[in-house]
Amino acid sequence: MVELHRIATEQRNPNTMNIDSLSTLDMVKLINQEDHKVAEAVSLVTDRIAQAVDVIAERLKNGGRLIYCGAGTSGRLGILDAVECPPTYSTDPEMVQGLIAGGYPAIFKAVEGAEDSRELGVEDMKSIGFSAADVLVGVAASGRTPYVLGSMEYARELGASTVSVTCCPGSALDCLADIGIAPAPGPEVVTGSTRMKSGTAQKMVLNMLSTGAMIKLGKVYGNLMVDVKPSNEKLIRRCVTIVCAATECSEEAATAALEACAYRPKIAIVMVLMGVGAAEAQALLSRTDGRIAEIIGN
Repeated sequence: MVELHRIATEQRNPNTMNIDSLSTLDMVKLINQEDHKVAEAVSLVTDRIAQAVDVIAERLKNGGRLIYCGAGTSGRLGILDAVECPPTYSTDPEMVQGLIAGGYPAIFKAVEGAEDSRELGVEDMKSIGFSAADVLVGVAASGRTPYVLGSMEYARELGASTVSVTCCPGSALDCLADIGIAPAPGPEVVTGSTRMKSGTAQKMVLNMLSTGAMIKLGKVYGNLMVDVKPSNEKLIRRCVTIVCAATECSEEAATAALEACAYRPKIAIVMVLMGVGAAEAQALLSRTDGRIAEIIGN
């Protein structure tokens, strides 16, 4: 049996003992007060997050993949982060992936017992052809989920880089990973409901990991998502505003450049700033690993 009293995320919060007797306004204010502790907890582990970003960026640059692995809320957070990368940064859907205990059905409905199997974690890693070139980010609030531990052990056997994101410093997963990231936001408002503060902390860390890696890969210029995929009307319009913001050109000029390069903002920006055609802009970007700033500085 799991000794829950030994797990940090399972402790009772002394500040919320009487939350069920508060007015609705006082109840939500108390939840908000507890949520304020999350960002501070994450701020204390930014050095570990930065280390992980550098490792992830290097693996992706060399053709590896970023794989998230988790169960329940943690697994869904990994999937959420992964599926946002292709539209935001035009990445190949295979580059960033999320594995969840119980597979696709578990995204929408809990699959009982799936998280308790180390073997299932290994099977799922094998099913995607996980290799030493990839990096695994194991996500588990408690840091003890067998499914994630099994995946982490398999990744280590292959010699792959491993990162853990937990809310329990010193947990089994935290100690097993090459880089352990363990913000500790304290006990949950509702005891053991780790979809709350723990989930928020994990989401913040995953945001930093993927966004930081994409910035390092040159997919951001200034603070503009210059590799955005124009897959709907909103994003098509965003392409125009991005080119305008980066070059201070008119909407007409931005649209003309985008139409000449199949609506790829990064290429359009170089076209406008350097006064070149789409092919030459693409060639310039190829020589700088896609970094606009290096072209403009030359």
